[in-house]
Amino acid sequence: MAARSAIVTGGGTGIGAAIARRLSADGYAVAVMGRRAEVLDEVVGELSEGIAVTGDVGRPEDCERAVAATVEAFGGVDALVNNAGIGNVATGLDETPEQWDHVLRVNLSGAFYMARAALPHLIERKGAIVNISSTSAYVAGPGWTSYCTSKAGLIMLGRCLATDYGPAGVRTNTVCPGWVRTPMGDEDMDVVAEARGIDREEAYRLLHQDTPIRRPAEADEIASAVSFLVSPDASYVNGVSLPVDGGALIYDPTSTAFAEPA
Repeated sequence: MAARSAIVTGGGTGIGAAIARRLSADGYAVAVMGRRAEVLDEVVGELSEGIAVTGDVGRPEDCERAVAATVEAFGGVDALVNNAGIGNVATGLDETPEQWDHVLRVNLSGAFYMARAALPHLIERKGAIVNISSTSAYVAGPGWTSYCTSKAGLIMLGRCLATDYGPAGVRTNTVCPGWVRTPMGDEDMDVVAEARGIDREEAYRLLHQDTPIRRPAEADEIASAVSFLVSPDASYVNGVSLPVDGGALIYDPTSTAFAEPA
């Protein structure tokens, strides 16, 4: 049985895959959960010890099966990283109830279902949960109604779990990335690029022209924050929501009116 084990949802690509690789490097056996078997298998092939579990976090039975497979393979669960997420662009009047329910089910309910399934094992090992939210938990964007709402909910879910299960030794924290250079991020940049007649790299530069660190994050930088939060080095960190955004949230866009004219 593995000395330590972790579950990473949405682990087939992007941030989730980077987290799985980092935790493997940290010495964890990693169960990588997602909906596409082929990409999960690719990630597992890069790990020292791991398994792929296909499933939808929006289905409680799939979450229970993923936890059971992890316990069977590795003997327990020390860390749960709720990374799975989707987006939808629609304003309140345009978003259908079905779209709203789908985004909330995957992004928010899925994290709850996974936590609920894993908590008995996390309590046994005094483990840790990390939810992957977004800076969109704090600030709204055009047509991001369900996405922003779901990400804000993840922060409160983390605080509630931290309150309820901290006494049992389980810490829960939330990481809030800004824009990250991932396949999903690239797709969003391509939308901006097409609308403005620029290329993808120029779109990334445009979005970060007012961010103190004037670039997007790399997925490995988000994985480093997760690595810290599940580690003993963060043994007294509980209920935190940590922006990993290059300082984007600290900047007041209205302050440009006070800048010296070009």
